Amino acid sequence: MRPLLASLPLLALLGGCSYLPTWARLPEVSGDKVLGVLTPYRVEVVQGNVLTKEMVARVKPGMPKAQVRDLLGSPLLTDVFHESRWDYVFTIRRQGAPAQQRLVVAEFDGEVLKTLTVPDDLPAENDFVAAINTFKPGSKQPKLELSEAERGALPPPKRAEDAAPTAAAEGPAPGRVYPPLDAPAKTGAGS
Repeated sequence: MRPLLASLPLLALLGGCSYLPTWARLPEVSGDKVLGVLTPYRVEVVQGNVLTKEMVARVKPGMPKAQVRDLLGSPLLTDVFHESRWDYVFTIRRQGAPAQQRLVVAEFDGEVLKTLTVPDDLPAENDFVAAINTFKPGSKQPKLELSEAERGALPPPKRAEDAAPTAAAEGPAPGRVYPPLDAPAKTGAGS
């Protein structure tokens, strides 16, 4: 009976841990904020091969496997039972950007590419970069040109004859002797 009575306070403590008010619960995957202020960090997951329209346009039927691998990279999935099929899968989940998933399938006839199945939503390179870019630049852009008033305030450029001569143009200092570049050949009985 004593062990049962001794375990009652422990059970009461554990039962109290199961209660959390609704405001303190962590948000679901939908992106809700904790306490309406904080957004929890989500791990960025990038898997597979990034393929763009420009990359796929270089691949033509009749190319050997090695050339397809050079142009598109190694496939993410190759099946031992289907050696004539390469699957190029790409998925990305990034906070602040929509999730993306694409599949490009290369089918071979022996060692030669037979077909390349490309999804309709395969982006161009610039479109892909814009889709994953979550950096929001500030409204203040850097100034690239001087105004006429700023140009007028600059000091005038020095003329070529006023500029200080460089050491290379002057030549060696007078009276200075430099050692020869090649060491003289030694002659002797031992050589």
